[in-house]
Amino acid sequence: MPAPSIMIRTVLFSTLYPSSARPHHGTFVETRLQKLVASDRVTSRVVAPVPWFPSRNPRFGEYAQFAATPAHETRHGVDVVHPRYLLPPKVGMSVAPVLLALGARRHLSRLLSAGFDFDLIDAHYYYPDGVAAVLLGRWFRKPVVITSRGSDLNVLAEYRVPRRWIRWAYERAAASVFVSDALKQKMSDIVGHEQQSFVIRNGVDLGDFPLRDRKECKVQLGLEDGTWLLYAGRLTRPKGVYEALQAVARLPGEYKLAFVGDGIEANGLASAARELGISDRVLIAGPRPQDELAAWYSAASVLILPSRSEGVPNVILEALACGTPVVATAVGGIPEVMPSGTSGVMVKGPDVAEIVSAIEDVVNGKPDRQAIRQHARQFSWDATTAQQIDVFESRALEQTCGT
Repeated sequence: MPAPSIMIRTVLFSTLYPSSARPHHGTFVETRLQKLVASDRVTSRVVAPVPWFPSRNPRFGEYAQFAATPAHETRHGVDVVHPRYLLPPKVGMSVAPVLLALGARRHLSRLLSAGFDFDLIDAHYYYPDGVAAVLLGRWFRKPVVITSRGSDLNVLAEYRVPRRWIRWAYERAAASVFVSDALKQKMSDIVGHEQQSFVIRNGVDLGDFPLRDRKECKVQLGLEDGTWLLYAGRLTRPKGVYEALQAVARLPGEYKLAFVGDGIEANGLASAARELGISDRVLIAGPRPQDELAAWYSAASVLILPSRSEGVPNVILEALACGTPVVATAVGGIPEVMPSGTSGVMVKGPDVAEIVSAIEDVVNGKPDRQAIRQHARQFSWDATTAQQIDVFESRALEQTCGT
C-alpha cells in the first residue's frame, strides 16, 4: 500500500510578499502559496518582514509604504505577519540576513507557542531572505527550503559579502529550488558543487489568463487604436526599459508602448519620452490589479522584455497564456520557456536595433494566438505544485525520522 499523504505545515518566509500597503509586491510568491494551500496538502503561515521606517508621509515613496504595512493581516485565508527589521544605510545589505532573522525570531516562537509546529521554512529569494531563513532554521531546528528566483544569484551574488552568505546558506539548506536550469548552474558555479537542488519552474493559471479579443480589451482599457506593445514589470534600468522606449521611437507612428508596473524609473521614462518626442505614443499606466493584467496582455500585439538578467519571468508565461507573442532577451531561464518561433523572438541583448527588427518580424508574421496559448499549457500550476509538494514532503519526512 502507498504511504498515506501527510499535511505539510510550512512557514513561508520572504520580504518578497504582497501586503495591503504594497499589493503588487511579490504576487508570484503569493500565487504559488495559494496553489499549494489549494492542494489540501499544505497549510502555511507567512512571515514577511519589512524594513522599519518612521513616517507614512507619501513623499518618502516606497519607505512610506513600509511604514504603512500592517503588523498582521489575513490574505486569501492565510495569516500574514510583517515583522519590522532595521536596515542601516550603507551597511544594510551586508548585515541584512542577521537583522531579518532577529526581527522574525519572536514571531516564529509565537507560532510554535500557539500550536503551529511547522515542519519546514519555505524561503524565497536566496539573499538576504534565504540566508536569514537558514539562521532561523538552525535556531528552531527546522529544515529550510530556499527558492532562488533570479537577481539574488544573477546580481547580488556578484558582491563579495552576499556571495559568502549565499554559499553558507546553500551548504546548510535542506533543499534549494531554482526556477530555471540556468539559475541552478549559476549556483553550481558559485559553490563549486551541487547538492539537494531541484528545478521547478514558475506556473501560470490559464483560467486567469484567457485568450480574449484584442479590440475588446483595448476598448476596456481605454487604449487608442494602433499596434500596442507592452512592458510589464519593475521599471528599472536592468530591465531594459529605456531600450524599449528607444525602440518605439524608431518604429512607425502606429506603434505605441504601455508600461505596466512601478519602479524608480517611472518619472525618468516620462521625461525620456518627451525628449524623444513620443509622449503621445507612450502610456505609463503604473501598477495594475492582478485581475486586470490579462486584458493588458490581450490588448498588446507584443510583450517586450529586454532585460539584462532574469530567472523565469512570470510575465512571459502570462502573456503566452493570453496568446500574445514575446520579444525578450535570451538571458537566464527565458530560452527554457520561450523557444523562438511560435512564441515570439529572442534577441541576444538589449540592443535597440535588434529589438526593433524583432518587433517588426513578430507583428508582420501575424502569429497564431491559439498556437501561442497551446505552448503555455505545459507550464500549468498542476505540475509545478506537485513537484513542490514532493520536495516539501521528503524534507518533512526526513525531519520526522531524524527526531
